Amino acid sequence: MAVPKPPAGGVRLKLKKGDRVQVLSGKDRGKQGVILKVLPSERKVIVEGVNTVKRHTKPRTATQQGGIIDKDMPLPVSAVAILGPDGRPTRVGYRFEESGGTVRKVRICKRTGAEL
Repeated sequence: MAVPKPPAGGVRLKLKKGDRVQVLSGKDRGKQGVILKVLPSERKVIVEGVNTVKRHTKPRTATQQGGIIDKDMPLPVSAVAILGPDGRPTRVGYRFEESGGTVRKVRICKRTGAEL
């Protein structure tokens, strides 16, 4: 059975865009949200509605308006935990499933063993 190679940058994260996560530490501890963007080279994720800061922007063109906007900033991957099917924080494991001669790597919930 062949194991997939890591990406060119050498960094592989267990979290993906669209995963529901809970913040484990920091000012937003306990908040839940959906991952909007993953930054693997920095080992950070941007979570919707978490770690929000006020950003003062300048109008760039005649039509664009300036002002104060709320912006979601990146969080370290270690500060978030993925939520399992039961809605509780869990760790991510992997299982290899073979079907029709092809091997598929599947993420599983360590707490329940269910597929994520």
